[in-house]
Amino acid sequence: MNARRRVIAIALAAALSGSVAACSSASTPAPSAAPDVGATTTPTTKPAATCSNATASFAPAPNELQVPIAPGSFMDKIRARGRLIAGVSADTLLFGYRNPFSGQLEGFDIDIVRAVAKEIFGDPNKVSFKVVTYAQRIPALNSGAVDIVADVMTINCVRWTQIDFTSEYFRAGQKVLVRSDSKAAGIQDLNGKKMCVAKGSTNFDNLKNFPKVIAVPVDDISDCMVLFQQGAVDSVTGDDTVLAGFLVQDPYAKVVGTALTAEPYGLGIAKPHPEFVQYVNAILERMRADGTWAQMYRTWLHPTGAVRPPPVAVYGRRP
Repeated sequence: MNARRRVIAIALAAALSGSVAACSSASTPAPSAAPDVGATTTPTTKPAATCSNATASFAPAPNELQVPIAPGSFMDKIRARGRLIAGVSADTLLFGYRNPFSGQLEGFDIDIVRAVAKEIFGDPNKVSFKVVTYAQRIPALNSGAVDIVADVMTINCVRWTQIDFTSEYFRAGQKVLVRSDSKAAGIQDLNGKKMCVAKGSTNFDNLKNFPKVIAVPVDDISDCMVLFQQGAVDSVTGDDTVLAGFLVQDPYAKVVGTALTAEPYGLGIAKPHPEFVQYVNAILERMRADGTWAQMYRTWLHPTGAVRPPPVAVYGRRP
């Protein structure tokens, strides 16, 4: 790992400390004493997902990756096309962002997409990336513009009515970023203050629980950083993974307070393709088991010390 990436990764690890592990339900208040997420990597089976187990996905078939791709399946159609099309972010530092030196998209989410492409084609580079905003993610899937979305997208029950999700592959939590000289200790101290938030995000939905905060919605979370540095807003709210990337860019900012919610990330796939969900779940299972997930975490998020175990896969939902 080069020195630049190590500095960025250490900053991210510090911002995530103690907040990435949270409760198992999306967009709900984090418990006061959250267990460490992914204490075991043994998949569990639960009843069909409700708002108390929204992370339940479709179980992959036994030996899913050891049999040929079925003719006529969505994976077969992707392979016939010659490339996987993925909706991603280009400005979520360390998850999906454009390297300013190489011009290439990099990050945790980008590596997961490449792992899917490698399984389908035997080549991780057979993928076309389409940059989408938070609000564009679900429409891009439902229009067929992309095959899969890997863009720090929270799994929740409302979104399950619109698209399907893979099993959870990362756990984050919503927090607040303020200027380093701010006396605010959390969102409770920002009543009457302007807070930037991305449209189409669970972060925006969650601000309804804090009506005295003045929400300033924008199309893209990166626009928040511009407004924040211009002094047009007093704070920014978003997933701690995203805010940690902002900290790298602005030494005069800090993240305050405990996580407001738990944000379990899943890969989004359109509803007509449950077989693709199962296929990708099998890939994620292998990544958890063979150390690939841990290596990605080490590369992008935590280069020193122990690597956090991946979130446990939860199944039980029927296609």
